[in-house]
Amino acid sequence: MSLMTVAEVAEFLGVQAGRIERLARERLLPAAEHDENGSPLFEKDAVENYRVIAERLGGI
Repeated sequence: MSLMTVAEVAEFLGVQAGRIERLARERLLPAAEHDENGSPLFEKDAVENYRVIAERLGGI
């Protein structure tokens, strides 16, 4: 399982980190786990799937 930080996900999706944090809070992109500071970590497969679905729905 490959995990991505908020910053990595934001860069991958081309959005700001605050948007990723909001997606996690709203459970639209659920965190797989949290790091030692409590920041969410996301599975790479889930992030890729989110991007595909978001693009189909009109954008990220």
